[in-house]
Order: sequence, then structure tokens, then C-alpha cells
Amino acid sequence: MTATTVGKVYGIPPQPPVEANTRRFDAGAISFGVEYRDLDPESLEATYRDNPEYLAELREKSPDGGFTDEGVTVHVFDASDGHEYLRFDVFADEPHYHYIHRTVDDVVVNNVVDFDPVAGGDMLAWALVRLRTRLAPMLEQAGGGDLATTVDSALVDRVLDDVAAHAAIVRGQRSGA
Repeated sequence: MTATTVGKVYGIPPQPPVEANTRRFDAGAISFGVEYRDLDPESLEATYRDNPEYLAELREKSPDGGFTDEGVTVHVFDASDGHEYLRFDVFADEPHYHYIHRTVDDVVVNNVVDFDPVAGGDMLAWALVRLRTRLAPMLEQAGGGDLATTVDSALVDRVLDDVAAHAAIVRGQRSGA
């Protein structure tokens, strides 16, 4: 890891995006994905059932009744190989974001940081500002320093307008707004 780690660290990757529910936005060296996620214990168990180590950690770290939440997610991928470095889960009950570290030897470092809506306000708006103003340092934090140097900030800024519009539509459709 490149810097001090905050939040919780898991040795299992986050549940992969459901591609059928994810709209991708090309931004040169990176791409963004917008997805509405409906997280439940059954889908998490199914995701990790073929990896006993991951499944054991999921069960060990899950709250009573398992993880259940839903909301818009904004993913940040390396466009060249698809590695997801950042994820912003704008969930109804426990909003949070991830640094999904690029490591050697396929060691998983999934750093989850809880979001405080009292201090931060609307998490979707907060996340979009972070992506416009702090993307490079956040990529570096997740082990993507080389990628961070290739990001075209002007292109990212333009594409984030489309990401924001789509995320707002998806959130409104799912919340009944």
C-alpha cells in the first residue's frame, strides 16, 4: 500500500459489478461505471462460494443477518485491463467507498472507508467532487500511481458530467423520485 490506510481492510475483493446493470463511460486511461446495486447476503454468498478463504472472511466480518443495502455505485476502472481501483457505494443505510489496491501476487487489499453524511452531505455529490479534484491522489492511494499520471483531467471532467446525469437518473428511478 502506498500510504496510511484508513477504514476497514478486507482480504476479499468487493462483489464485482453486474455488467448488465452497469453503464460504462470511457474517459481515456480510465473508465467509469454507474450501477444500481442491491446487496443482500444471498448474492454475496453466491459470489464467494467457490473461494473458501473469501467465504470464511465474508461470514466472519458480516453483521448479524448479513450485509443488506442498496443504492447507486460509481466504479473507477483502468481502461486497459479493467482493474477497479475505486468504488463509491452511495448506499441508503451505510454509504462508503473503496480503495481496491493494485498489489503483487494477487493479494487482495480492499480498503473500505465509511462515509459520514452529516459531515459530507449527499454522498453522490461528494463523490463526484472527489473524482474531479482528488482522482490522481486517490488512484495513487490504491496503488495506481502509474495510471494516475496518464489521466486526462479535462476529459475526466467532461465525462463526469455524463456520469453525474446518469447516476441521478438511476437513483431517481430506483428511489421512486
